[in-house]
Amino acid sequence: MDCLREIQGKQAHDPIFIEKMNTSVSWRCICVPGPLIVGAGPSGLATAACLKEKGVPSVVLERSNCIASLWQLKTYDRLRLHLPKQFCELPLMGFPTDFPTYPIKQQFVDYLEAYAREFDIKPRFNETVSQAEYDATLGFWRVKSVGVNGKGTEYVCRWLVVATGENAEAVMPEMEGMGEFGGDIRHTSLYKSGEEFRGKRVLVVGCGNSGMEVCLDLCNHNAKPSLVVRDTVHVLPREMLGRSTFGLSMWLLKWLPIRFVDRLLLIVTWLMLGDTARIGLDRPRLGPLELKNLSGKTPVLDVGTLANIKSGDIKVCPSIKRLKRHAVEFVNGKTENFDAIILATGYKSNVPSWLKEREMFSEKDGYPRRPFPNGWKGESGLYAVGFTKRGLLGTSMDARRIAEDIERCWKHEAKHRMVFTRSLLQQPSSDSSS
Repeated sequence: MDCLREIQGKQAHDPIFIEKMNTSVSWRCICVPGPLIVGAGPSGLATAACLKEKGVPSVVLERSNCIASLWQLKTYDRLRLHLPKQFCELPLMGFPTDFPTYPIKQQFVDYLEAYAREFDIKPRFNETVSQAEYDATLGFWRVKSVGVNGKGTEYVCRWLVVATGENAEAVMPEMEGMGEFGGDIRHTSLYKSGEEFRGKRVLVVGCGNSGMEVCLDLCNHNAKPSLVVRDTVHVLPREMLGRSTFGLSMWLLKWLPIRFVDRLLLIVTWLMLGDTARIGLDRPRLGPLELKNLSGKTPVLDVGTLANIKSGDIKVCPSIKRLKRHAVEFVNGKTENFDAIILATGYKSNVPSWLKEREMFSEKDGYPRRPFPNGWKGESGLYAVGFTKRGLLGTSMDARRIAEDIERCWKHEAKHRMVFTRSLLQQPSSDSSS
């Protein structure tokens, strides 16, 4: 049953499957009195809960067969929150007190499911949005979705909340010789555990938090991982000076300029981890917090990978030039043999593929054009949540703002509806006037 559920969930993310389902579809129309939310991940759930608290009903569409499909279907087993739980809470409900500081994957999923129950959020699952467009004549959004049974639904709504987030589609880079390699090449979205790679030579491409953690997981299962580092990267200890690095940073930023905080973080990091450039991990010129603010690039929080790199259990490699038969040629001219390649190359937004709108969202990257904290609101009742590049804290901020804004419109329109209804009731009937 779990296997079937996972297959169905992944079909909902397959563009070829979606295109096939879009052909020969019969459509029915549903009018939504409140906002329509696309996506039942943490962003969509948070927005629905904030709206519910303010008395505004919403409809949530989800292409998969469960909430938080990225977490449930497309993450590796050892994953846990990289930040302390207090920085990952959704609005209006905290984590259980007995959860550890860094909840594991299943605990976070349990929290999200409890959150949905608490606010009576019941998404319409297996509804893949194929198109959303504003009808200026009607003054409403028309949103078309297709179910796994091939039946189509057109939702007509006053407000549309885009909650598909930054991680809607896996990024699969093109590499010369991919067809020649002959071994297993997969994205981290299909990686579960290092157990199946025991004793194998595995090349991990990408040195973000996922790439680093997959390497550590492979080491723990007696595989032989190598790590492709294509760019500069900030690696920080997960905790320093007795506090979480993130929490300490947020506290220091209340009192000190960002560049001073960055210098302090790097000094403590150097004392704790040493010079990472000596093991092939060059640091960017900008500090970790300033770089995060400017580009959205998140520093790596080390959970043990660095020790394995220093010991030689994980080998650092330069960029790939091309793939060969069970081998990889690097840009430095060296060639090494590998049994498998794991692509820790991240995710991207898929908004341009279905939202027919060019003002709020960039067609290039699928993010709001206006930078944080102003990217949450567009024109004609269009909103975005979960595109801040600031994790669940940014999501919570967006969700609260969206709910407050829609509540004002909702109450204003409700007042006009009430006045209109009263005027109808006060009109004399034809019988009484005769």
